[in-house]
Amino acid sequence: MTRLLTRLAQRLHRCYAVRGNVRVGPDVHIGLGSVLWAPRQLTVGGNVHIGKGCTIQVDGSIGTGVLIANRVGIVGRTDHALRQVGSLIRDADWVGHHPERLSKPVRIEDDVWIGYGAVVLSGITVGRGAVVAAGAVVTCNVRPYEIVAGNPARPVGRRFTEGEIAAHERLISRSA
Repeated sequence: MTRLLTRLAQRLHRCYAVRGNVRVGPDVHIGLGSVLWAPRQLTVGGNVHIGKGCTIQVDGSIGTGVLIANRVGIVGRTDHALRQVGSLIRDADWVGHHPERLSKPVRIEDDVWIGYGAVVLSGITVGRGAVVAAGAVVTCNVRPYEIVAGNPARPVGRRFTEGEIAAHERLISRSA
């Protein structure tokens, strides 16, 4: 009975967490309190872990084998009209009402780790195998296998050497 209730709770949570225009692949874990939504389309690959309390509200794609820690935000740069004279910011137009103003898509490639509390802004590509440190604010593209940290995020190292990348790619392609 407990197992049945657990499965039911997980399905209800997923119905709440995954909202309009989002396609989720197989074996995706979405932590409690997380929300995935896209104005047009967001695709999430397989074998992805999204931690608790994440907000992912952009168009784009999240690859396979991605680890997104708790409290990560992947959000638009210009969600509200900042320069709307005569309107309080709370009452300003939301860009979803103006499709031409929507932010550019995000692309999180395969085998990426995004650390606790990091923020990735729209229009960014986080390259294959990259690591985004906890608390980083990503405003520029991240190259494959690069490690970035800080606000704004800057490269602080490489995950592997070139030789290790080749070996890693070979080994993970065999297990796929």
